[in-house]
Amino acid sequence: MPPRIIKDLQELETLVGQEVATSDWIEITQERVNQFAEATGDFQWIHLDPDRCAKESPFKVPIAHGYLTMSLIPMLGDLAHQFEQEFKLVVNYGLDKLRFPAPVPVGSRIRVKESVKSMTNLKGNFKVVWDLVIEIEDGDKP
Repeated sequence: MPPRIIKDLQELETLVGQEVATSDWIEITQERVNQFAEATGDFQWIHLDPDRCAKESPFKVPIAHGYLTMSLIPMLGDLAHQFEQEFKLVVNYGLDKLRFPAPVPVGSRIRVKESVKSMTNLKGNFKVVWDLVIEIEDGDKP
């Protein structure tokens, strides 16, 4: 599905408290997991060794690093929504509550559901608080 087009911040403000957009699904490949391990130095076997996972892991296949899933939020957000308005600067202010309630097995597909929780005007700059839920296709937990 194409991303939802949001005209500007004024339109976004009308969406506070609502679900705004859902991204397309993206696949979590072993190659992506391996690249993340290289970038971060996190080489735990549960992410990288399919043979050992088949024998020793309760998931039977490698799983994505939790922080890999989190790091895909900007890309998933771009797949979910885009703005017509061009912004001089957009920064990530931080995370209020981050949990990893379910493993993301290699080969699975994930997407994001976005809601605007709040929007605050800070002297002409805006702080937008998003509520994001990463879903696993055919998963029972986000």
